[in-house]
Amino acid sequence: MSNIVAIVGRPNVGKSTLFNRLIEQRKAIVDEQSGVTRDRHYGHAEWNGKRFSIIDTGGYVRGSEDVFEEEIRKQVEIAIEEANVILFVVDVELGITDLDEAVANMLRKSKKKIFLVVNKVDNNSRINDASVFYKFGLGEPYCLAAINGSGTGDLLDDVVAQFPEDYVDPNEGLPKFAIIGQPNVGKSSLLNMLTGEERTIVTPIAGTTRDTINQRYSKFGHDFILVDTAGIRRKARVKEDVEFYSVLRSLRAIEESDVCILMIDAENGLTAQDLAIFHLIEKNRKGAVMVVNKWDMVEAKTSQSTKDYEDKIKKKLMPFDDVPIIFTSVINKQRIFKVLETAVKVYENRKLKIPTSKLNKVMLPLIESFPPPSLKGKHIKIKYITQLPTPAPQFAFFCNHPQYIAESYRRFLENKLRENFDLSGIPINIFFRNKDKEDED
Repeated sequence: MSNIVAIVGRPNVGKSTLFNRLIEQRKAIVDEQSGVTRDRHYGHAEWNGKRFSIIDTGGYVRGSEDVFEEEIRKQVEIAIEEANVILFVVDVELGITDLDEAVANMLRKSKKKIFLVVNKVDNNSRINDASVFYKFGLGEPYCLAAINGSGTGDLLDDVVAQFPEDYVDPNEGLPKFAIIGQPNVGKSSLLNMLTGEERTIVTPIAGTTRDTINQRYSKFGHDFILVDTAGIRRKARVKEDVEFYSVLRSLRAIEESDVCILMIDAENGLTAQDLAIFHLIEKNRKGAVMVVNKWDMVEAKTSQSTKDYEDKIKKKLMPFDDVPIIFTSVINKQRIFKVLETAVKVYENRKLKIPTSKLNKVMLPLIESFPPPSLKGKHIKIKYITQLPTPAPQFAFFCNHPQYIAESYRRFLENKLRENFDLSGIPINIFFRNKDKEDED
């Protein structure tokens, strides 16, 4: 059983600051602007030998016509349903507000274990001010200052006492598939459609998703983590500090993933920014699946349309053009599950371990039929090949003059590897190493 703690409260009381303090990372974005945290945001913490999950939520609001605030309210309610323990955070500086009252009323109905956390208590006079919160009838307030961590120890002692067993991370070791792309290409919609729940907030406004969101997917025999990310814009277009941090978290999501699902807008085609994101995936040696979303919006399609479109994309992706391309309409649920099936296949390709004997049996005759060209009078002989023990496929070709092998021949070898072994969606590295120094002359 998982131990889950949800942090809730009205906007701007310090929920994300407390979240970062408890997980000991700057994972959630913290900003004075209210409404920065929009989705449920998960992290892990440990205290007194007990591990548990923490959910950071957006600030709870009511009676607002703002599209984000309506969605944030839904997300908070879902987080409360998921949690075993709830930290209700209030601000000692402002005392009790109408929104605090609304949150308290909602929490009393939840029947969950509630800890009333009075934040920004950083001196003795404020401890006295915190007594006003007894009015909620939620027990004794825990006075702390999330910004520096004072008072969090007493809170955590009592929180972990609620857990009957040590936390076991159910997501440990699971593959991670990151959904990457520019703003408003349908990343959050894809996650919600696949999981069958409103896991992330979706609006027509670009930049809705600001944090990276992890969601476990355990259906149809699959078991992995889906990661929704903030849209990655060109640096020149990143104006706000909040958006800058969102982009950094998306870049980190690429680094921490196994496979990246790169979504592009069918109407816009593969733009320079999409290509920059793709090269970032390639540079990090991650598996890649290209998803052309909003295909239903493309007019005058013919049977040749997808092939022509795909050929144009692959031409731009060269030399790494061995990438699966899927045409989808997420809003119409067209081919969305094919995206997952393909991502799983690419993940398996990334784990592929080819025995050295098989590599040499296949590749050496091909090399003998088309040997590397001589350079500066040096005859180059490749003696054997082996796959290196790395997370993504990398190969070492042992030869007598590695420094004289041309880039064109490297590409020839990569193409032959791809023709004979299933490496679709996987960037591969080839290294040439010196086998026998005495043979160089």
